Amino acid sequence: MPVRLDPTYREQAVGTLDTAEVDVLVIGGGVTGAGAALDAASRGLSVTLVEARDFAAGTSSRSSKLIHGGLRYLEQLDFALVREALKERGLLLNTLAPHLVHPVPFLFPLQHRVWERAYIGAGIALYDTLGGARTVPMHKHLTRSGARELAPALRDDAMTGAIRYYDAQVDDARHTMMIARTAADNGATVLTRTRVIGLARDGEKVVGARVQDLETGLTHTIRARTVISATGVWTDDMITMTGVDFPFHVQMSKGVHILVPRDRLNLHTGMIMRTEKSVLFVIPWAEHWIIGTTDTEWALDKNHPTATAADVRYILDHVNSLLREPLTRADIVGTYAGLRPLMTGATKETAKLSREHAVAEPAPGLFVIAGGKYTTYRVMAADVVDAAVARLGGQIPASSTAQLPIVGAAGYFDLLAEVPALAVSQRLPVDVVEHLLGRYGSLSTDLFDLIAADPALRQPIPGASDYIAAEIVYAVTHEGALHLDDILTRRTRISIEVPDRGLAAAPEVARLIAPLLGWNEETTNIEINRYYDRVHAELAANEAVDDEAANTARLHPVRMSRI
Repeated sequence: MPVRLDPTYREQAVGTLDTAEVDVLVIGGGVTGAGAALDAASRGLSVTLVEARDFAAGTSSRSSKLIHGGLRYLEQLDFALVREALKERGLLLNTLAPHLVHPVPFLFPLQHRVWERAYIGAGIALYDTLGGARTVPMHKHLTRSGARELAPALRDDAMTGAIRYYDAQVDDARHTMMIARTAADNGATVLTRTRVIGLARDGEKVVGARVQDLETGLTHTIRARTVISATGVWTDDMITMTGVDFPFHVQMSKGVHILVPRDRLNLHTGMIMRTEKSVLFVIPWAEHWIIGTTDTEWALDKNHPTATAADVRYILDHVNSLLREPLTRADIVGTYAGLRPLMTGATKETAKLSREHAVAEPAPGLFVIAGGKYTTYRVMAADVVDAAVARLGGQIPASSTAQLPIVGAAGYFDLLAEVPALAVSQRLPVDVVEHLLGRYGSLSTDLFDLIAADPALRQPIPGASDYIAAEIVYAVTHEGALHLDDILTRRTRISIEVPDRGLAAAPEVARLIAPLLGWNEETTNIEINRYYDRVHAELAANEAVDDEAANTARLHPVRMSRI
């Protein structure tokens, strides 16, 4: 049984921080940091990972939720990056995370006759050849009438025909958290709410870090033979902390997405369309569509990037250019914004900056990984651990994560074949069993056990009926959730999937987890009020006309507490 990231695990893990030197200290709990912790631990190294907030609290919970090669990189002739990403897509679909990563079809509407079909078709054919043919269905050319059958929502004049191709999608926050759980299962110590406040030095060499436990306020010193910084858009903060200039810097690009109800668009497939800057996706997401993204420079608060009224208008204008019945702001049930960590290049236009990654050792013992894209996290992790291993020396095995399934993968297909029988035996609707398997894989049996012990946990959450109470409890008892926001925003996606952003669900979720986390009534109310204030701040930011106004609204909320 995989390691349970419950409060007892955290208490014991914090107690070991000052006691022994580890081989590798990883700073950053996004997908690359979690991947590096897993890579190092699976090689037999002693590993500690620290994250200032929650797993995937930054960029890794705010992506387009796609595992893809990046069609637009073909146009930039970046064949190596596309090939690498498509190889990783195949590994995730077939071996590493088939319970979390699933194929999804996309329609590429064609708006010009002859030349566009030949040009785009050749690119998508190359996309299949580079790696797609072995993992997802091949692309298919469609006439206008054939495309209409898949996309009745599109206007008659929106296309002359289309091409359908396949990519894959993932719940990025859950995937990142489960990589961290897999790292823990391989012996790593993984800690959230543990912020690095300084690096430990022996002369010029970095030999660890000073950290503060944000739950208790206590500080600790972690001694490490090597330190890996996988801090994404916070990479330049590490430059300030070390006082050593890095060979690269990171520029932030903001990407905004909106969610609308599934029944609002009569589509039987996802969709991709070109924009003047990049591409825009319409992505199926359970009972919703995710539509995005934007690509604009951001130089404000890194923790809370926000969607402005202008961002939302940009997305609506572009998608509405193809639709029979335009979407309006009233259709939107959720928004989110994330920051891409792009390595600076010769141009200031963020859409043209490289998505390739780089590894450097700016100070002896300190290794930094930056750039890249979500899909290639495993390659990035292996590369930075390879660099650390070279300094450690000795007979350390090569990376084996290409053959190491993430927790929940083993046994997933067996359970998937038994969905009807499981629904009967667990006294759950078939759609609930399918929902659990798509989020937990074979670990769904843990939730079945929780329900068997307390049948009330099979009930849907008031205000967020797509989730059941067992999932909320499990987030604390197994998945490392420490706060209300961890659950409503990352262990589940309630904060973007219901029109009230989870306000109605928050009190019930807090009630379920309070005894597990030792909260009294005052602490419970503080958590609920903090979440209420966050939601209202984000809604106010969504009405702002520009980034500066949105940033101010998000950081200085008007008190709208429930209690």
